Amino acid sequence: MKLQRKNMLRASALGALVVSGALVLTACGSDDNTKTAEGSPKASAPAAGDIKCADAKGKLLASGSSAQKNAVELWIKNYMAACSGVEVNYKSSSSGEGIVAFNQGTVGFAGSDSALKPEQVEESKKVCTGGQGIDLPMVGGPIALGFNVAGVDKLNLDAATIANIFNDKIKKWDDEAIKKLNPGVTLPSTAIQAFHRSDDSGTTENLTKYLKAAAPDAWTAEPAKKWAAPGGQAASGSAGVAAQVKQVDGAIGYFELSFASAQNIKTVDLNTGASAPVKASGENASKAIAAAKIAGTGSDLALKLDYTTKAEGAYPLTLVTYEVVCDKGNKAETLPTVKSFLNYTASDAGQKVLLENGYAPIPAEINAKVREVINSLG
Repeated sequence: MKLQRKNMLRASALGALVVSGALVLTACGSDDNTKTAEGSPKASAPAAGDIKCADAKGKLLASGSSAQKNAVELWIKNYMAACSGVEVNYKSSSSGEGIVAFNQGTVGFAGSDSALKPEQVEESKKVCTGGQGIDLPMVGGPIALGFNVAGVDKLNLDAATIANIFNDKIKKWDDEAIKKLNPGVTLPSTAIQAFHRSDDSGTTENLTKYLKAAAPDAWTAEPAKKWAAPGGQAASGSAGVAAQVKQVDGAIGYFELSFASAQNIKTVDLNTGASAPVKASGENASKAIAAAKIAGTGSDLALKLDYTTKAEGAYPLTLVTYEVVCDKGNKAETLPTVKSFLNYTASDAGQKVLLENGYAPIPAEINAKVREVINSLG
């Protein structure tokens, strides 16, 4: 289903609210989520009236995508402040691990940077009694290509060059292909240290979908959660990749933008064929997400992104993180909390948290459908 022009305008308007001084999160793994990396207060929690606790109670376990970790931690903090007696615990691991946990019935929902595959849906029917797992788009955002090259503050790359960096064909930062995209920039002969995820990752799958679509001659491997290219170095989770890029001269890696913001890691501007290279930002990711199509059927709202867009200001290296839930057959003891918590994350207040922290909100028309599905969960 093609999104209407009205929806595209809404999403662009939402994205425009992201400003250069947007609040960012503290370094991944910190228990102190009350201040940004600069030490200024974060967005205040929503008023209690914005969160409907309903019959929520007890403990809700969830796990999965590390790309949405920073957003989920803020959501949980706000939600638990409003709903006393409720504990929501999200284990940030990887999309692959989250889906495994969901299909084993050990979590109330899972976070995943890619939609369920047919075999995963079939497996989910064992735990979703009378139903199946479905995908609810909840968090949008650019996949940033963070780099650490001494003396280089700005870097433009196109899809083919990125592919050849990560498949180990371009080995030095002063390679002619990189120099051609960066006239006037003095590039060192430093060896490129390309970092990828060691764990099965929806972020990896989205990066490789982009490379396969935008540079098929350079990236011949099929998109997958598991890294398939030769060479490079591996690190666990988005936080692990970001930490390596921060520490290693000559490094480049991929992770959700908030990890770059939190650690002041410089990010690549994408040469998409538009009139100017496009920065990784929530606003520019929103422009790309607004052109997505709903590929799922029924209650499943999986999206198909256009990775080859040349629209002005649209950043195509973008992911959407889904919350994976049972449409029917959720556990009775956790269903009220699942619905209550996800209703908050999909609310205007919950999506505003995304805007304020460098993520991209889900376009309004799609988000309205997400709320309808959440209320129908059984």
